Amino acid sequence: MYDHQLFLRTVSGFARLLLTSYDVDATVRELSERTTEVFGLAGSGVSLMVEDRLVFETAVPSSLALLEMAQGESQEGPCVQACHSGEVVAVADLAGKTDGWEQYRAAAADLGVRAVAGIPMSLGDRVVGALNLYSSEPREWSAEDLEGVQVLADMCTGLLINGSELRQQEQLNEQLRLALHSRVVIEQAKGMVANVHGESVEQAFERLRKRARDRNAPIRAVAEAVVELGLRL
Repeated sequence: MYDHQLFLRTVSGFARLLLTSYDVDATVRELSERTTEVFGLAGSGVSLMVEDRLVFETAVPSSLALLEMAQGESQEGPCVQACHSGEVVAVADLAGKTDGWEQYRAAAADLGVRAVAGIPMSLGDRVVGALNLYSSEPREWSAEDLEGVQVLADMCTGLLINGSELRQQEQLNEQLRLALHSRVVIEQAKGMVANVHGESVEQAFERLRKRARDRNAPIRAVAEAVVELGLRL
């Protein structure tokens, strides 16, 4: 039986993060720390999907990074299987598993890990990664424990996806800001060049374009030189 009060506080803490500005990397680290503490584990780790491969992200304690990385290198282990199947993969005693996961099982034996479980981190058809649970003793993973861990994994998945979408929106906003700035500068440059040469803004724009082609430079850069540095065309 896991620490129910600590579990509730952890869930509440993750829920409150949605209303704040949070660091995604720190959130993943906290998932491992809280999972280890709430469920009385030897440790836990998170690996995330990057271009269809599971890549190590964090582990608590840090020594378990070797086991997470062994899984990433071989692309075999409970987390990989959980990601591909979308289901929890639990092994009560690795000593009893004699087929598959050779590299992973060897690394686990070196680190004194006996029981493992891989918890998928996904939302709909979108697979984010997996949470790995580690025990230094054989452990029959109870349905109650695995369901509780899945709740934490699901909450962290939501935070990861939300954080990713926020970063994408921020990048889009920055691109739009730069595009608007470029358009304003180009318009200013057209007006300045047209005034100097007593010509239309269309003719001034052609001057800007020609200078950009001749110098193999973006027209925005030429316009900025005209407006900010006083370049004469």
